[in-house]
Amino acid sequence: MALPRSPLAPAEFPQLPQIDGLRFASAAAGVKYKARTDVMLAVMDPGTTVAGVFTRSATRSAPVRDCQDKLAAATDAASDAGAAILVNSGNSNAFTGHHGQTSVAEITSAVAAATGITADRVFTASTGVIGEPLPHDRIIAKIDALNSGLSGDAIAGAAEAITTTDTFPKGAKAEVEIDGKTVSIAGIAKGSGMVAPDMATMLVYIFTDAKVALSNLQKMLSEICDRTFNCITVDSDTSTSDSLMLCATGASGVDATGNTAFAAALEEVMLDLSHQVVRDGEGATKFVEIQISGAASDADAKVHGLAIANSPLVKTAIAGEDPNWGRVVMAIGKSGAAADRDLLSISFGDVLVAEKGWVAPSYKEELGAAEMKKQEITIKVDLGLGDGTATVWTCDLTHQYITINADYRS
Repeated sequence: MALPRSPLAPAEFPQLPQIDGLRFASAAAGVKYKARTDVMLAVMDPGTTVAGVFTRSATRSAPVRDCQDKLAAATDAASDAGAAILVNSGNSNAFTGHHGQTSVAEITSAVAAATGITADRVFTASTGVIGEPLPHDRIIAKIDALNSGLSGDAIAGAAEAITTTDTFPKGAKAEVEIDGKTVSIAGIAKGSGMVAPDMATMLVYIFTDAKVALSNLQKMLSEICDRTFNCITVDSDTSTSDSLMLCATGASGVDATGNTAFAAALEEVMLDLSHQVVRDGEGATKFVEIQISGAASDADAKVHGLAIANSPLVKTAIAGEDPNWGRVVMAIGKSGAAADRDLLSISFGDVLVAEKGWVAPSYKEELGAAEMKKQEITIKVDLGLGDGTATVWTCDLTHQYITINADYRS
């Protein structure tokens, strides 16, 4: 049964720009779901460079390991072969032993045969239930139809096909002027639960018609990822399947290698997509931004921010609209990063709640309660120790999260 659309969802899926040198198709293969699309294929022309970041989970899936191996061996010359990405939902092909490797090999070989792209440039991803063999024959049966149905304007269908417990498909875009020409960026993502990235989050695919050298593309992606996807959390659980890939077709003829405006536009897209994942957190009713300042270092600031964002007690208090600042104090104290009780201050929005080791003299409970009733909430913490800062994003934790996950495999 379809889940109700998140109250934090955007009004509609955005109209994403067509990226020259890129085509999509999607199909219903019946991997798990019935009567809905669950496989997407993206094919890119020769000249495309590909970068990626992936989960660092020790139990990462067979598709993740395959993509990592292929990208580790890639050179700029590899772009001459083009590239293809095939993604299925409903089954993560994780913790499936040699069966997982066989499935990846069979799928990549079939895509290579259909598209003419060499198998070492075919990347796959799977998302869904862990520990069940992937029925890859159902996917392979759809590959010829996917290949013949490729279209430059089919990205919305691709975004829909990769969803699992998502209540809406996620897309974002940006355009930037470089040397008098317009460069486009379009991205899609899926993610709703099992979100505490240790690289990126869930599945994310971003495409641009800019030309970008491979080494710069990878460096830029990794750096921006740490400020966007690696700063979100829904439930503190890192997926076995997290994959983020960035593909630059070069079809615009504009070289964006090392271009700061292009990097800023890419960060805009990645931040937008990462926030959409949080807004679609399983059972979420509140979007929460946690701003940390005055930490001993940026790294410490991030540790504090994630400790607050991942605390079930903080998240349930937010769900109940309870301005329980003591739970924020608790999360700071347990984080392991440097903190001093008598130096830190806590605010909900612009309401100063606590300072100097005690509740702020100006604080009134009704002011904090009013902040907690908002759909978008900001928690600010100043550690008073140094110049370290970080911002992380999360959502509340509601009964619906348990409902969704208690019978996920049924």
